[in-house]
Amino acid sequence: MNATLAPLDHRNGRAALVEACLSVGLDPAGAELVRIGENAVFRLRRDPIVARVARSEARLPDTKREIAISRWLDTEGIPVIRALQVPQPILAQGRVVVLWESAADTQTYGTTAQLGEILRRLHSLTLPAELSMPPLDPVISARRRIARLTGLTEDDRFFLRARCTELGSAYQALTFELPSGVVHGDANVGNLLRGRDRQAVLADLDGFGYGPREWDLVLTAMYYERYGWHSREEYQKFAEAYGYDLLQADCYRTLANLRELIMVAWLAQNAFHDPKAMNELTKRLATLRTGTGRRDWQPF
Repeated sequence: MNATLAPLDHRNGRAALVEACLSVGLDPAGAELVRIGENAVFRLRRDPIVARVARSEARLPDTKREIAISRWLDTEGIPVIRALQVPQPILAQGRVVVLWESAADTQTYGTTAQLGEILRRLHSLTLPAELSMPPLDPVISARRRIARLTGLTEDDRFFLRARCTELGSAYQALTFELPSGVVHGDANVGNLLRGRDRQAVLADLDGFGYGPREWDLVLTAMYYERYGWHSREEYQKFAEAYGYDLLQADCYRTLANLRELIMVAWLAQNAFHDPKAMNELTKRLATLRTGTGRRDWQPF
């Protein structure tokens, strides 16, 4: 990230949104901030459009790839969020903005069964030669997230780095039952948006890669098994729709631990501007250190 560029927040994210919208003739007035994570996500008030503002111009190649992936999946019949047909990505305020068509006026989500069905279809695709796909490496992803964190105590930073090293070794030793292929990278119902027609579309394409397909199944499994965010019935419908139960696989525990570490690092990047997120981060760090139950974790 440019050293002079402030960390992404709702103010500078909105400034980038305004500049990008005006450059293509859209009205940004009253845009709703949906969330801030890897990106700041806004919903326009006057048009059925969702805008994603990335943290810096370093994300430009990735956002170009996301648009190409969306268009490829659309041609393959995968229900997916579509990029608005304007020249983009758009550089604004030192950040990268992508405008996506919005299928609904409010943020509603698909079901676990719909997610399992879409992932089954997605995983059956053959990647076209003209579309490059980076190899999935969740260990590098975790390491980079931790390295970018500011505001953590040195003790917390050391703990997260050490856990990442430990889980990296465990991940390298895994064997997988499913063949490698195209993966979404962050597959969960929060990235499955339901439109006005009640159909669900896959969103948040920035984690796409090529690797073990079990990685796309782990969030739904741990949302049920570790946190209770899904019921047993919801998880069973997911596993049945996909045709595979990750909870029975030897790789599940290591994948869940690694995914959990990434979740904690993701939360930490914004916790120092949000007291509620900071309270949740403190709880999660204590849980990781002690190995106690996770049923009181709250989704963000």
